[in-house]
Amino acid sequence: MGNADTKLNFRKAVVQLTSKTQPIDAADDSFWDQFWSESVTSVQDVFALVPGAEIRALREESPNNLATLVYKAVEKLVKTVDSSCRTHHEQQTALNCCRLLTRVLPYMLETAEWRAFFWSSLPAPGGAVPLAHSLLNAICDLLFCPDFTVSSTKRSGPERAEELSSIDSCEYIWAAGVGFARTPPRNPTHEANRTELLRLLLTCFSETIYMPPSEAASYHNKWIAYVTSLDNRHALPLFTSLLNTVAGYWPLGLGLPYNHLLFADSQEPLVEAALMALGACLDQASDQQNAPDNLFINYLSRIHRDEDLQLILRGVTRLLNNPLQQTYLPNSAKKLQLHQELLVLFWKMCDYNKVSFSGGGRLRNVEDG
Repeated sequence: MGNADTKLNFRKAVVQLTSKTQPIDAADDSFWDQFWSESVTSVQDVFALVPGAEIRALREESPNNLATLVYKAVEKLVKTVDSSCRTHHEQQTALNCCRLLTRVLPYMLETAEWRAFFWSSLPAPGGAVPLAHSLLNAICDLLFCPDFTVSSTKRSGPERAEELSSIDSCEYIWAAGVGFARTPPRNPTHEANRTELLRLLLTCFSETIYMPPSEAASYHNKWIAYVTSLDNRHALPLFTSLLNTVAGYWPLGLGLPYNHLLFADSQEPLVEAALMALGACLDQASDQQNAPDNLFINYLSRIHRDEDLQLILRGVTRLLNNPLQQTYLPNSAKKLQLHQELLVLFWKMCDYNKVSFSGGGRLRNVEDG
């Protein structure tokens, strides 16, 4: 009953927001905090309790309330970063803000006016900052937050938590592989939290698909450009984390037949989100003269060590072979649905790093070891 009551309260807040045509006071924190309180515990709850039709109605009939909702959600995420997301309450708040933004943003990106809204300048101590930059900075900081998305390497806790603003995220790369030899301990909760943050990042990247084809063909995606630029201090560890997560994945169920039916694989959703995020970040802007340098493409083009290349190629080959594996027992081996994204990633690897990935007979020797 208690869980049903909290969901009912969340639904009442949504109805109250969408039914009011007059602007709701942005300073009324008791009202806005209802949307990221612990009343919902999963992204499925948010998607079920916030119907798409109501979001569109809110966009058309009460644009001020929609703008305030998004602004307050981003502001809340920034505050959790400032406090290092130390407590369970702050972590749950950050996740619920991510879930709400993941649900709402696509309906805002449908129109040109709302796409421009995210790049409007907001007052900040260091000067005017676009809302999109504040959101992307918060997401990238939280992707390397000790005891939330990564395991802490130091003594931590509410009183001794590391400050996210000064943390060296290269120490918290998610998986061993290219540029990182240490194997971090796996934590299903951390993997699930990374997945939710990456899905929000992909939602931000999706702006182009809502544009008319004639406009999208020459559009420079500023979301992707910012994440892959020097302005993102986490660009290198994020690239390495995404690449190593994909290349090092071994699907659950290999070996013991039907193993994937007995145990949940918390890593597969993360690998899927990481693969799509990496592919999006390797997108080459159509207008090269005015576009900033894409650090992800730069990092990929510089991979040259044989052990790194073998790790990547074996990982891609292993995952591409997965749907082709057959046994005498029907459905005994887990089948992945990642082959299209993997082929796109492999094509980009060969395109951006022709010497390493196409030369020296490396592709022919992957299976031979």
